[in-house]
Amino acid sequence: MKTEQTIRNEIVNRVVEIYKIRKSKEGFIPGKTKIHYSGRVFDENEMVALIDSALDFWLTLGKEGRKFINDFTKYMNMQYGLVTNSGSSANLVALSALCSPNIENPIKPGDEVITTAMAFPTTFNPIIQNNLTPVLIDVEEGTYNIDASKIKAAISDKTRAIVFAHTLGNPAEMDKIIQIAKKYNLYIIEDTCDALDSKYDNKLCGTFGDFSTYSFYAAHHMTMGEGGAILTNNINLYKQALSIRDWGRACYCQTGESNPNGVCGKRFKHKYENLPYGYDHKYVYTNIGYNLKPLDIQCAIGIEQLKKLPAFTEKRKYNFNILYNFFKKYEDKFILPITLPKADPSWFSFPLTIRKNSGFTRKDLVTYLEDNMIETRMLFTGNILKHPAYKHIDYRIADKLNNTDNVLTNTFFLGIYPGLTEDMLQYIIDVTDRFMTKFN
Repeated sequence: MKTEQTIRNEIVNRVVEIYKIRKSKEGFIPGKTKIHYSGRVFDENEMVALIDSALDFWLTLGKEGRKFINDFTKYMNMQYGLVTNSGSSANLVALSALCSPNIENPIKPGDEVITTAMAFPTTFNPIIQNNLTPVLIDVEEGTYNIDASKIKAAISDKTRAIVFAHTLGNPAEMDKIIQIAKKYNLYIIEDTCDALDSKYDNKLCGTFGDFSTYSFYAAHHMTMGEGGAILTNNINLYKQALSIRDWGRACYCQTGESNPNGVCGKRFKHKYENLPYGYDHKYVYTNIGYNLKPLDIQCAIGIEQLKKLPAFTEKRKYNFNILYNFFKKYEDKFILPITLPKADPSWFSFPLTIRKNSGFTRKDLVTYLEDNMIETRMLFTGNILKHPAYKHIDYRIADKLNNTDNVLTNTFFLGIYPGLTEDMLQYIIDVTDRFMTKFN
């Protein structure tokens, strides 16, 4: 009779064969094969890790999750981290933790949070979900980031935090933002979902603020399919975030931990107001929380993806430079992406803004590209206040949103993810050239 390990080895070998068969059938036919703006880049190692974890059939968060977050926290040179089921959930948990009554200086309902209207919804939504007031400032032209020069004027006696993304992997002006936050005692959440492995002043984005958040959705710098993470260097903020991710419970033992004392040492040895002495700590709730954990099999994929991240970053930079060097000859038609002097982006994508009097509209160009099998995307919401869901929210605009409104009308982006080949990039260039010859 075969042993389980022998059978598992056979399964793994078959998985590798399947990967090789699929890989051999890949190919690019110009005008026939769709060029996606982003996508999964993986090999047999991710497939094997997924199947191996599935065979264990633990399913919920376990040893793979612990290894992944340990590896990820170490990679980012941070002290504490937790995985979530998405980057969106990471943003919700992070801001909710800053509102927890269990920290020294919690943000309270009605307080203000400085942010931008040029945002992905789930960077913005946690402000509303926590009954806080978003205070909106403009973004910079070309970087598409929060304009740090406008933050100080937006501060009131109700301001408690600055929440922003490093847009499309392009680092925001962190030295100025940190300086303002320290002066006015403001929390910072860095949404790093599109900026994994980007650096500002030789320091990784996501390592400056009180919290940083990450997404491992299929479109991002590395993937688990779905999934996210939160990092911090503050132990109490970590504990509150963990609590909120795990139903709001007080216990911070590992999932599945059930011995009489556990890591926290309090399972049957603690007294909370209104609860009997010794009430099971795993069922004491000190935050309003959710269940926002990923599956262990997702983290198994993440372990392998993280090993590839440096190579992914280099390929993103290479692809970005190819498109940038091409579009430079059309600078009179486009606002090209701009980086700050201290910024070293791992770009998520390649943003372009159509200049006024270019002779064509964004719709003209993106329709042409899409008709030729080249995917495009808008720069998220453009201006989130213009969308139907936000018609009735409370907010304060600190200054005119001129650049934000220009993004809404004239900006889109192209893909530069590591799965793009030289032939694909050349096809993008050739198709764009054909379009542009009509306007020169």
